Amino acid sequence: MYIQAAAALLFVVLLIVGAGYVMKRKQNRFGLMSIISYQPFGPKKGVAALKIGKEVLILGVTPNDMRLLKVFSGDELDLPETDGFQNTFEKFKKIGAQRN
Repeated sequence: MYIQAAAALLFVVLLIVGAGYVMKRKQNRFGLMSIISYQPFGPKKGVAALKIGKEVLILGVTPNDMRLLKVFSGDELDLPETDGFQNTFEKFKKIGAQRN
């Protein structure tokens, strides 16, 4: 009985890990979108800057709504290149692995 419970638990854990791997592969495959900055103005409220392709979108974010405030073309702003979330996450994973 304990073996069946352990096998079922192992199966569920492997299923979650597999689903995470598939989602990681599909998410932001080409690096077309990245969060440049987010400035919170309270709980669940703030302004976000998203880079999509060569455009930068400024969004107002509230618990019930997300509104486009301004769009900048690539020529209007001079931003440094960002790595995007996935590359930053991978760097943190490597640092954590080195400490262990």
